[in-house]
Amino acid sequence: MIKETLAEATEKMDKAIESTKDHFANVRTGRANPSLFANIMVDYYGSPTPLQQLASFQVPEARTLLVTPYDRSALSAIESALRNSDLGANPANDGNIIRIVLPELTEERRKEYVKVVKSDAEDGKVSVRNIRRKAKETLEKIQKDGEAGEDEVRAALTELEGVTKKKVEEIDALLAAKEKELLEV
Repeated sequence: MIKETLAEATEKMDKAIESTKDHFANVRTGRANPSLFANIMVDYYGSPTPLQQLASFQVPEARTLLVTPYDRSALSAIESALRNSDLGANPANDGNIIRIVLPELTEERRKEYVKVVKSDAEDGKVSVRNIRRKAKETLEKIQKDGEAGEDEVRAALTELEGVTKKKVEEIDALLAAKEKELLEV
């Protein structure tokens, strides 16, 4: 029962880290990246559809992205969705593909993005700590119910603290890398 609790907590912490990575990927760094468009919805035949289901992406240059729709009739709807997004990009439609040149990030905008990334990292750490708290409560309940001895539970709690510390450090490392990437001109 103790091993299952620790394994479940570790798995949930890994998912929290993956979620944090996904949030980081959605923050623009000045380089073109298809993950920037993960949350853009296109009105496709009356229903909101994720852009990534309607087109393929290519990155020919650092700040240029080519969007090639699978269905040419969706070209104007995709262009409209990109224009209305908060990316600050001006899409150019040539009838077959949409070319997006991402503008250079200003120093002020970079600092705003750093704040967003720090907030996302803190949310990830809070999530990891909440998972630790729930696992700790479960372990203490196991001890209270007499399913395991005090020494076993103490050892499991020590292991849980170690795993938690490692996962928080992993989030800090991801944050440092993303911050460096954002502030790089």
